[in-house]
Amino acid sequence: MKKAISPVIATVIIVAVTIAIAIAVALWMTGLVGSFTGTENLQIVSAYATKNDNNTWTIYLQVKNVGTVDVTIDNIFINGVPVSDLHEYVQNITASSGNVQDMSNINIPIRTGEAVNININVQKYVAGQMLEIKLHSAAGKEYPKQITLP
Repeated sequence: MKKAISPVIATVIIVAVTIAIAIAVALWMTGLVGSFTGTENLQIVSAYATKNDNNTWTIYLQVKNVGTVDVTIDNIFINGVPVSDLHEYVQNITASSGNVQDMSNINIPIRTGEAVNININVQKYVAGQMLEIKLHSAAGKEYPKQITLP
């Protein structure tokens, strides 16, 4: 005569199999969601300013996209104020991916793994003054950097 599995052992086995399947499904879903959602991450690799002959400064930023999705910088702030409101202070902005023609419509694309140089020419500031430069992305993230004018 053969003995059957006791109800307690059968219940433990069913619960263990159910938990293992639930964990496998959860890990699979996490991987699936992760493949559809990338991460935006810009790194300001270097930032400094130089004084020009005509009492103006050029701020140099090198920005690298170390995330998994392409990023577009859609605004730049100086001391919390958008450059579109700083007509007296900001002369022009250039980027290695193209010049910014309209300060109220900034569009600087940075592909994944790419580095872009951004130059901002400013005037009417004072030597020794600290400026906070903040890059704003189309996804809503902000990347600040403080620079002291020489």
